[in-house]
Amino acid sequence: MLAYIHIPYCDSKCHYCSFNSYVDKFDTRNSYMQALYRQLVVELQRFSVQHGQIETLFIGGGTPSTVAPELYRPVFDLLRPYLCKDAEITTEANPNSATEIWLKGMKELGVNRVSFGVQSFNSGKLKALNRAHTPKQAETAVLTAKSLGFEHLSLDLIYNYRGDTKTLLESDIEQAFALPIDHISAYELTIEEGTRFSSTPEVRQENDDLAFFVAGEIVKRGFTHYEISNFGQYQSRHNKGYWELDDYIGAGAGAVGFLKNTRYYPQTDIERYIADPLTISEEFLSAENLLTEKIFLGLRSTIGIEKGLLNTTMRTRAELLVKEGKLIQNSTHFYNENFFIADALALYILE
Repeated sequence: MLAYIHIPYCDSKCHYCSFNSYVDKFDTRNSYMQALYRQLVVELQRFSVQHGQIETLFIGGGTPSTVAPELYRPVFDLLRPYLCKDAEITTEANPNSATEIWLKGMKELGVNRVSFGVQSFNSGKLKALNRAHTPKQAETAVLTAKSLGFEHLSLDLIYNYRGDTKTLLESDIEQAFALPIDHISAYELTIEEGTRFSSTPEVRQENDDLAFFVAGEIVKRGFTHYEISNFGQYQSRHNKGYWELDDYIGAGAGAVGFLKNTRYYPQTDIERYIADPLTISEEFLSAENLLTEKIFLGLRSTIGIEKGLLNTTMRTRAELLVKEGKLIQNSTHFYNENFFIADALALYILE
């Protein structure tokens, strides 16, 4: 059992961002967190959550570091009895708003992992992406978190923005590894509808070689490539729970929850969510839908595909991929060692 909390506030809107976030509604933060509390009370009942059952809690956004720790306190007081003793509790943060005071406050609440939205250590690239921080602020934020005793630290990088070169990306990776992190998420820039970049799609490079280069540079420095975009000495339990299709509560405007075969979608508009956080739409997933997701997610990560889930035709196709050296197997699972061709392999198995 996992739990996700969505914070829809940002101090700037990145040109590539398609997440539900706002830069002009900070006056609603107090009432928003109260609405979030109301929804969580209902979700704990919907999911029949028992004490100590929530294994991971992830606070994402948006930018969680735009909300003061004291506004999180009631939510943590509510959830604390339901968290297992060694729960992984992650918050995302932006370097410019993750001050020492904010980080200290979140640690006191029980957060033990911070994921920083760094994206690059190149000041020109940060400006082009409309990031609100500087390379120095990123370095300072990570070092401050380490000095405060956070157990696990991660940062995000983006590649295949126009002008990215192996030299620039290697510099980003070297600067990341100079910091006390145990995890990196490296995302290829994608152009999403409705974003600032959607009007200038040419800012995305089509360079598959850079994906392999970035992965290779991170792996050779000692991190395990455990999902197409994720690497670490420490592997996020929350991430892996998503890819295994564990049940998860999704609270907040723009969050998504999942229970057995149903997805739950709270309202995305902040004002409507604050007025009524309990209006939640549902999406039923068929057994075929769930199997398709398990195959795609399994091949994009070290989770793999459980053989018993596949029908005879699918299994025959997977075994052919093993013979061709595109998959490996053990007695129970098929695994993919090249995540960058995962979707093509999944489509072949599902044909």
